[in-house]
Amino acid sequence: MKSLNLIEPGKFSFQEVAMPQALAGETLVKVLSCGVCGSDIHAMSGKQPFFSYPRRLGHELCVEVVSPAEGSELTAGDRCVVEPYYFCGECFACRTGKTNCCSNLQVLGIHFDGGHTPFMTVPTQYLHKANQLTPEQAALVEPLAIGAHAVSRAEISEGDPVVILGMGTIGLAAALFAKAAGANLLVVDVDDNRLQFAEHTLQLGKAYKVGATLQDDIYQHFGQLPERIIDATGNEHSMNACFDLVEVGGHVVFVGLHLGQVKIDVENFVNKGITLAASRAAISDDFKQVIDAISSGAIDPTPMISQTLQFDQLDTQLLELIGQPGLIKALIEY
Repeated sequence: MKSLNLIEPGKFSFQEVAMPQALAGETLVKVLSCGVCGSDIHAMSGKQPFFSYPRRLGHELCVEVVSPAEGSELTAGDRCVVEPYYFCGECFACRTGKTNCCSNLQVLGIHFDGGHTPFMTVPTQYLHKANQLTPEQAALVEPLAIGAHAVSRAEISEGDPVVILGMGTIGLAAALFAKAAGANLLVVDVDDNRLQFAEHTLQLGKAYKVGATLQDDIYQHFGQLPERIIDATGNEHSMNACFDLVEVGGHVVFVGLHLGQVKIDVENFVNKGITLAASRAAISDDFKQVIDAISSGAIDPTPMISQTLQFDQLDTQLLELIGQPGLIKALIEY
């Protein structure tokens, strides 16, 4: 069978590989669909940290069980979502339920080869049954789980004034779950197309563009500053601005990754009694929450799919995504 490897930035190659053989505790699966993550695009561009080449990308996966592990509750034909964060189960973080912060965390498609292949093996514990979802919906569960985890970290209650900064995939995912939690929601970005999509296509709430009047706009919208801010930009200036934008006693959650320092005005931080939290990836319960939310109709993520790719053309189609305007979420069909 053919497998696609990213050989180096800007260069893919299809390679002939043998059918994988499942070891004890593993399940052989057929890949049905795979989302394209921002981290994939960064890897293609040579801008992905913690990454080595060659690498087989792909971690936003919907798969079908071919041969379940012995003793597993899964059966052949079951549709599953893959939880791509492989944790050790032994470190302090894992022992306290924070498996997303595992000291030995390994991420599928980043630290080891992922799902750009027709068949693969997955440790059975990382498969979440999702027969009620379409392959398109199931491939969106992983990025949605990251957004859901950020919302849980923000401790949002019904009616809370909430601002989400950055309407990329993770910001949109957080907005979907903040809205489902009953937030009085406002979304912010620098891109008019993303704002239009968030406000009118997904109907997430009023959208504002970043500018000199943003703080005044937010205050006029709520009649106060927001009690909860989730920053999904990974942008240093946006993250710094959160401490001025949030209300006294408010919560700020960073879900975007910035490889550098964010400076805090300690006097302002202390005087306002701000709670600052980080949100990293997701835990198993987040995957279950997302599957249930889609199944019940509480959220509908499918409008996020802006482009469909074909596996046999991936070596060229993936590279065309770099810098592509208007891209929300590309989905690979196998």
